Amino acid sequence: MRYLNPVDQFIVQSDHALRTLFGKPVTTERENPSKNTADSPLNEAERKLSSSLMRVNHSGEVSAQALYQGQALTAQLDKVRESMHRAALEENDHLAWTEQRLSELSSQKSLLNPVWYCGSFTIGAIAGLLGDKWSLGFVAETEHQVIHHLNEHLSKLPKNDLRSEAVLKQMKTDEAHHATVALENGGAKLPWPVKKLMTGMSKVMTTSAYYI
Repeated sequence: MRYLNPVDQFIVQSDHALRTLFGKPVTTERENPSKNTADSPLNEAERKLSSSLMRVNHSGEVSAQALYQGQALTAQLDKVRESMHRAALEENDHLAWTEQRLSELSSQKSLLNPVWYCGSFTIGAIAGLLGDKWSLGFVAETEHQVIHHLNEHLSKLPKNDLRSEAVLKQMKTDEAHHATVALENGGAKLPWPVKKLMTGMSKVMTTSAYYI
């Protein structure tokens, strides 16, 4: 891996942030899981509900990008850094899929996404500085909490919104894989107070993104 000086790192991270928030992020080019799923008509109430849920999930992917980038920046081992970069690339697929679904629902992304990105990047960088085992443990716990949110959203989606359902189910599968990889690479179990703090911060983001 080529060494990047602080200026290079600033440029790379700024480019990634701008792509995540306002541009077209680099993806794995996987096919959208909803591609072959019929777009059933939704009434206005159903459309608003699906839009709100998908906006939350899109904001979650913005935060995930920032977390992984911050952790990769401060990771100590190349193997861990590469694992973070790979996971971030797959999370970009989710970012693209949820954004596409929001467009199909004639809705918009959260206006607070820049706030979530900056905050999550900082948290990720701090987690990385604490050591790779804690950083990986943070990834695993984050993904477990994301899976919990996805299960809740799958139960709340309108029954005929099969396209959103297809996206969320694939996201759930990917998140479970990321959690497993993090633990297999040496992730440590986080203390209970840290888990509760993460849950509280996640609640603030999900509640705000649902409406804004």
